[in-house]
Amino acid sequence: MTKPVPQARRTENYLQDLDYSVLQQCMHCGMCLPTCPTYMETGKEKNSPRGRIALMRAIADGELSVSRAFGDEMYYCLGCLACVTACPADVDYARLFEMARAETERQDVLNRPSRNLIRRLTLRGIFTRPRLLRAVGRLLYVYQAAGLEGLVRRSGLLRLLPKRLRELEPLTPRVCRTFSDGLIGEVEKPVERRYRVGLLTGCVQDLTFSDVNRDTVDVLLANGCEVITPRCQACCGSLHGHNGEWELAKVLARRNLDAFDLDGLDAVITNAAGCGSHLKHYDRLLAGDERYAQRARTWSNKVRDISEWLVEIGIRRPQVAATPLAVTYHEACHLCHGQGITRQPRDLLKAIPGLELRELKESTWCCGSAGIYNITQPAMSEKLRDRKVDHLRATEATVVASANPGCNIQISAGLVASKGRAMAVHHPVSLLAEAYRRETG
Repeated sequence: MTKPVPQARRTENYLQDLDYSVLQQCMHCGMCLPTCPTYMETGKEKNSPRGRIALMRAIADGELSVSRAFGDEMYYCLGCLACVTACPADVDYARLFEMARAETERQDVLNRPSRNLIRRLTLRGIFTRPRLLRAVGRLLYVYQAAGLEGLVRRSGLLRLLPKRLRELEPLTPRVCRTFSDGLIGEVEKPVERRYRVGLLTGCVQDLTFSDVNRDTVDVLLANGCEVITPRCQACCGSLHGHNGEWELAKVLARRNLDAFDLDGLDAVITNAAGCGSHLKHYDRLLAGDERYAQRARTWSNKVRDISEWLVEIGIRRPQVAATPLAVTYHEACHLCHGQGITRQPRDLLKAIPGLELRELKESTWCCGSAGIYNITQPAMSEKLRDRKVDHLRATEATVVASANPGCNIQISAGLVASKGRAMAVHHPVSLLAEAYRRETG
């Protein structure tokens, strides 16, 4: 029986504002336990999905107050959503997890000067202002391209940094010389048009993997899609939604809805797993917004991961075989668990002549990137990264395919740290784009 939430309690607490049936849905069966990386590491009930849900429910019932311990536990969770795949009761853990973090931030239980400053500069600052983000990206590109990064590393200056910052420095992504707007036209048309789609360029993706965005456009063109790419797009808001900045996530969602002519598009394409999982829930995010609710529902119905879309319309198989290439596929959590997309990326890879797909042990186990988890929980993140790298190397493949920028950065850093045989890390769509380019010599 569903327990009603008294009207007087509404709007006081994100968890209390939830439909109580969402909190009741967990049967405490334990099917999630062996899929949860943090529980498997510690063996503690509080570090499991059902343990965290019990804490959330106690807060919704008014039996427990939001404390620092609660906030720490919510941020110890990876948010990988492996529990969602395992759950026989279809518990909406993603929604619970986001509301728990939002309430943690609303009550400021993790409040401390350094944390507040970082969040103000990044989540509330740089990642809400596209032009500022690109300016920071330009500075980082110059720092890297001019050789200053290598000089600083060789000089030993990094030893002056706090230990935590020294450990994070190798994760600094390589910034591309040209961002997406410089590589992709606002409108690009195929020889023969079958569909008209919009492309999301992302924020981190735009700075560090703009080449993947270009590859995505080339693949869409090769499959008969006219591609519309609005200029200087805003962050999708996934970083904000997953890290307690719920109201900012709504602001960013509205900006993206305003940027695209949805009525004229057959689909809105994303090539970043973490972004895609959030983008497909704009309808839920803006359900209470009278102005944007209907538009958000239309948006959510049209958002497609690139592999999902290609399989839906039928992938054109490249005509020229390549030198045999052994590839293994790491499944980004928010693609396989968040969106339920596992077959389509494999179908994409199998469509490439000369490519041998080698299955990866624990392919759906988190690599430890998990948004900004490798920054906030470096010890657990490193354990998961090393576990993933061991399995990758066991395949003896030469290429790792992965469809999320955070995963690609994390895995690349792990491969370098392991100092074994070189393995390249590529987005699946980039491998398909390269296969199409071979057709023209």
